Amino acid sequence: MLHKLRRSILLLWKLLVFILVGSVFFLLFSIRNPYLLVPSRTAGITLLAYTLVYILMTQVYGGYDVGTKKSRPIIYSLSLSVIAADLAAHLFLCIMNTTVVHNGHFVYEQPLLLLLCMILQIVLIVIFSYGGNGLYFHFVPPSQCLVILRPGDDIRRLTKKIGAYHKQFQIRQFVTLDDPQLYDLIDQYSTIFLCNLSVRERLGIVEYCYSQKKNFYYTLEMFDLVSLGTERVMFDDISMMHSAPKGLTMEQRIVKRGFDIVASLLCLLLVSPIMLIAAIAIKLEDGGPVFYYQNRATYAGRTFRVIKFRSMRETHGIQHSVTKDDDRITKVGRFIRKYRIDELPQLINVLKSDMSFVGPRPEMLENVEKYTRELPEFSYRLWAKAGLTGMAQVYGKYNTSPKEKLTMDLIYIEQYSLLLDLKLLLRTILVLFTPEDSTEAFEDDAEEVVTK
Repeated sequence: MLHKLRRSILLLWKLLVFILVGSVFFLLFSIRNPYLLVPSRTAGITLLAYTLVYILMTQVYGGYDVGTKKSRPIIYSLSLSVIAADLAAHLFLCIMNTTVVHNGHFVYEQPLLLLLCMILQIVLIVIFSYGGNGLYFHFVPPSQCLVILRPGDDIRRLTKKIGAYHKQFQIRQFVTLDDPQLYDLIDQYSTIFLCNLSVRERLGIVEYCYSQKKNFYYTLEMFDLVSLGTERVMFDDISMMHSAPKGLTMEQRIVKRGFDIVASLLCLLLVSPIMLIAAIAIKLEDGGPVFYYQNRATYAGRTFRVIKFRSMRETHGIQHSVTKDDDRITKVGRFIRKYRIDELPQLINVLKSDMSFVGPRPEMLENVEKYTRELPEFSYRLWAKAGLTGMAQVYGKYNTSPKEKLTMDLIYIEQYSLLLDLKLLLRTILVLFTPEDSTEAFEDDAEEVVTK
């Protein structure tokens, strides 16, 4: 019964968390503003602002997703959402009190109380995140999974990736496409993973899983990526899917470029003290140059010189791409890479129109040639201007493979919208609060390429 009602129970838990964290704000600020707890215009507008921003931010960052996410990502996502809702509600409260309390003078009220409110809310979020996941997985056992792959495929990477979610999924068996017992095995499991199968190879399996009401997952191929950008149209009583050539409209280009100019100027102004400190630290460590320049590819294959803070020792000749524990990275470099400070000079590239704020990350020219030979569809990334951040930077990791990064970049191109740009920018803030090794680094077995 609990398994059947889990969605309804989770919805009630999400509502309870929203009520509790919201109550902390309204109860604390009602000490000086008692009309927040009674029907009033101030209470209504403040509550509306809090609710709308909370819902919007949980759509961007994710909400109380127990059972699907680990506890720490839930804590980070929900904390950012609640902080944004607090700031919005507090601002509206101050505006309403301008005429009600302060006789026309705007006063930013009780900032320390706002900080206390956020701390208490985060404590509640931590308790409910760990407690909610603990309760969920106590009553809901992991799905018993069958993984289907091609003969000869390496199962270690699949085991590691899926195994990271061992509370949700328990891999019980691997089977290859040529196994004569394939469909009998599918009948024995509740969840099926189809890994690296072409559309043709998986077609019959998908139809069978669908007919048997199986829960199934499959990796994306080019056909799937194209389908993401299609729309359903009707020709009389015939349903068809339509895919149009990809590209920004003139209006989208104007808005996107205008945003890039304004945002890059504002960001350069705000982060200039950080950039100055980073430049001094780099110079003091080894006396080498502060900046690092490298030719990168952007829209339509055009090349430009990307600007970054130098994070590695100066070397010459053939070098391999940055690895997770690369000994060429300096002490200062390791810090600025961890917190993405080395990327800040690229704001100049954005201002110059070499890059946009959001788009596929610009690759080294050598990597473009190499990856295009291995994955011909890699060239499709150049249908969009290179970006300071993007889907691969928000959702990828340091060891994300070129094919997986390509998949995310093509998803961005197929589903492009200004709202998607805004969502990725906001999610980049979450990435900055959860620093890890550079998303541009490769595993230690990366092949050698020429760097300049």
